Amino acid sequence: MPTGFNIGPLNIRFYGIILMLGALAGAWLASRGAKKRGLDPELVWDGLVWVLIGGIIGARLWHIFTPTPSDIAVGLTTKYYLTHPLDAINIRQGGLGIPGAVIGGGLFLFFFCQKQKTSFAQWVDIAAPGLALGQAIGRWGNFVNQELYGPPTNLPWGIFIEPQNRLAGFEAFSHFHPLFLYESLWNLMNMGVLLWLEKKYHDKLVAGDLIFVYLIIYPLGRFLLEFIRLNSAEIGGVNANQTFMLAVMVFSGLMLFVRHRGVGKSPPRKAGA
Repeated sequence: MPTGFNIGPLNIRFYGIILMLGALAGAWLASRGAKKRGLDPELVWDGLVWVLIGGIIGARLWHIFTPTPSDIAVGLTTKYYLTHPLDAINIRQGGLGIPGAVIGGGLFLFFFCQKQKTSFAQWVDIAAPGLALGQAIGRWGNFVNQELYGPPTNLPWGIFIEPQNRLAGFEAFSHFHPLFLYESLWNLMNMGVLLWLEKKYHDKLVAGDLIFVYLIIYPLGRFLLEFIRLNSAEIGGVNANQTFMLAVMVFSGLMLFVRHRGVGKSPPRKAGA
């Protein structure tokens, strides 16, 4: 399967194109959300640059500090990256972690909101459905790279993985569960739920509620899919992504519970506020 094309000496990767399409689609949806709230949609496009920079930095750092077993097997450990800084920043060789992208993007969005003197809680709510959409599209980059797949399967929707992309121990199998597809569909569902909640309960939501809902639904999907994911990153024998997702999901659920029990609850959000 081709992974890109050349324009003169420049190699363009389909993976990067798909990620950018996801980011643009997410920003477009967020700009519509901003407009509905009486806010300037141009701020979304200004903030997108900040979010992309933070997301890439965070995603790379997550990969560096949570290497997969297949990376470790070929010497791409955390120690290797820390002692080879040029390889650490070479994202063209792959290695981006979605949890780190969300953390880094969120942190840089906070800085952007501080600079613009606007509500971070309101803007992360605006961004939440777009983030889920961007992830749904971006996961198809894993299809192009023939990565993020589950155990072997004979199901009709199993995907063919070329021999050079099969993990050690699975060379004799040809078709595998398309985890990238499962997660893509889960993210689309997440987006739909967030948009529905915003439309139906906009007068009852507290600023920041939607991002907490996102931080329950997305981690739940990742937590479940990690049970059948091959090549999961581990720290001390514990699945790093699964443990982190469980912690985020529980924390976000508790935050929603507390906010709507009247403890530290702020007034409901108003359009244009």
